[in-house]
Amino acid sequence: MPEPIRLKDHEKDARLVRARAVVGAMAVLLLSLVLVARLYYLQVIQYEHHSTLAENNRIHVQPIPPNRGLIFDRNGVILADNRPSFSLTVTRERAGDWQKVLDTIVSVLELGEEERTLFEKRVRQGRRPFEPVPVLFELSEEQIARIAVNQFLLPGVEVAAQLVRHYPQGEHFAHSVGYVGRINERELKKLDPVDYSGTHHIGKTGVELFYEDLLHGQVGYEEVETNARGRVLRVLKHTDPVPGKDLTLSLDLNLQKAAEAALGDRRGAVIAIDPTSGGVLAMISQPSFNPNLFVTGISIKDYAALRDSIDRPLYNRVLRGIYPPGSTIKPVVALAGLDSGVVERSTRVFDPGFYQLPNVKHKYRNWNRGGDGWVNMELAIARSNDTYFYSLAHRMGIDRLHRYLSHFGIGQRVSLDMFEEAAGLMPSREWKRVSRRQAWYPGETLITGIGQGYMLATPLQLAQATALLANKGKWHRPRLLMKADGLSPEQLMASGLLAARPAPPDIQLKDPHNWDLINSDMQQVVHGARGTAHKVGATARYRIAGKSGTAQVVAIRQGEKYDRNKLQERHRDHALFIAFAPAENPQIAVAVMVENGESGSGVAAPVAKQVMDAWLLDEKGRLKARFAAPPQELAHDNER
Repeated sequence: MPEPIRLKDHEKDARLVRARAVVGAMAVLLLSLVLVARLYYLQVIQYEHHSTLAENNRIHVQPIPPNRGLIFDRNGVILADNRPSFSLTVTRERAGDWQKVLDTIVSVLELGEEERTLFEKRVRQGRRPFEPVPVLFELSEEQIARIAVNQFLLPGVEVAAQLVRHYPQGEHFAHSVGYVGRINERELKKLDPVDYSGTHHIGKTGVELFYEDLLHGQVGYEEVETNARGRVLRVLKHTDPVPGKDLTLSLDLNLQKAAEAALGDRRGAVIAIDPTSGGVLAMISQPSFNPNLFVTGISIKDYAALRDSIDRPLYNRVLRGIYPPGSTIKPVVALAGLDSGVVERSTRVFDPGFYQLPNVKHKYRNWNRGGDGWVNMELAIARSNDTYFYSLAHRMGIDRLHRYLSHFGIGQRVSLDMFEEAAGLMPSREWKRVSRRQAWYPGETLITGIGQGYMLATPLQLAQATALLANKGKWHRPRLLMKADGLSPEQLMASGLLAARPAPPDIQLKDPHNWDLINSDMQQVVHGARGTAHKVGATARYRIAGKSGTAQVVAIRQGEKYDRNKLQERHRDHALFIAFAPAENPQIAVAVMVENGESGSGVAAPVAKQVMDAWLLDEKGRLKARFAAPPQELAHDNER
């Protein structure tokens, strides 16, 4: 039976269409509501947030690094300046595959793998977003041209002009002025990221490091409008940076060169101080190095040559070198003996060529094995008689020696602004008990009295002790800074721009006349017929108060004599000499240390005299008028 033919239900189809239309309309309405709500949320509720993001995509704040302050010597000769240089910078956020870009740079400029490694290290250092990082300094014209031709291969790479530190005097002030170098990761964590925005160099040593806060200045800013590719379209706002303060040092270029010429090719140190103020006039550590090598990054080869040199050119002998002061300390020991009442200037000691402690067989030898017979203090200082000072040290004891010599800065940091200074060592009973777990022995007191044994001092400390002898105990901390934008160190400390470090109290003697007695005895070293440095005094145009010394490098057994021919050159004695002049009106105090020079009077003393001549004498070899003794001083000398 055939099935019935179904007819199309138009009403049902119409209902289905209507239902679908309603559902679709509701879906569209719902989606429209969601869209409107989202637009309301973005445009109204989060308007400020998104407008700021949009503005930041168009407006960028770029730091403007301040110009680093200049450094001058006391006469206005520039010691550290800033010179223009073209650098190659990379902005990681705009470079895309920045490692590929670095490979392209190396290929374009035909550089080596060492430079490629250095570039990557510099780019990886954490910096502010979109801040260009210099990877190569002091571009040549050819390198600039190559970068320009291949610019389409180097996104995010630009040639930028900037000021780079330069030291026109080269090696002359490497150990005093110091140098700047690139900021490393350790320093970056300590620095204020805002204050050092756009700055890539920081002081590493010397004055450059100690006065970093004064030299750096304050960063400036520019608000710039950029396009989608990051190129600057216009400057919207500009805030000028504040340049660093210019520093004037107490150093004198001509005296520095004269001291270097006097020292010659020998290893050693020379430091000259103005005893009236503490200003350092010359500071030489030989050999030296060229600080310009470190400014933009020294090569591995050049650094290895400096680091591995047996002569240690990077080592600051003035501040870091610690040596036994030898006989240079004897004037201070003699002054301590007078002030403590242990001896008088007329006290005599018989010298058979050695000294023995009571009931002890060991002989402490005088440098003159034949002995000097009966010696008083004047002759003992002039002849540098060890026997006299063995006896004096034994009578004083280590406790009084430690107290008096500490007043003169031995065993402590004495400078105001030379942070690298070593403290040296002024031994005591307590020091030996703690450090060596041993008692103090009388024999150790004897050798301390002649500046040997445990005692160690830097050339700077010896110069400061000499300045204190010259100015009768008036303490001025040795300083390199004379003024910063017209402000003295005292004014900087008062204003909080420089950490306060007051000088120790002045040295007060029970009888101030003893200062003059020691001054007179030190003059006999140079001008006396039996003085150890009388050859230097024979040609002097002014009165010099000095003291020679030698410091053992290796010990010599009891009964043996010093034989230079049996020792390697670097195992021979160090030569030392301290002096101030003119003796009646001290204007300069000098300490000289010549490594393995052997003779303080024969090697170090002539160096000191040449330095003092360069400071005190005019072109005609006469004492400069401003250094002549005041009339009352001359009258007093005539009465004596």
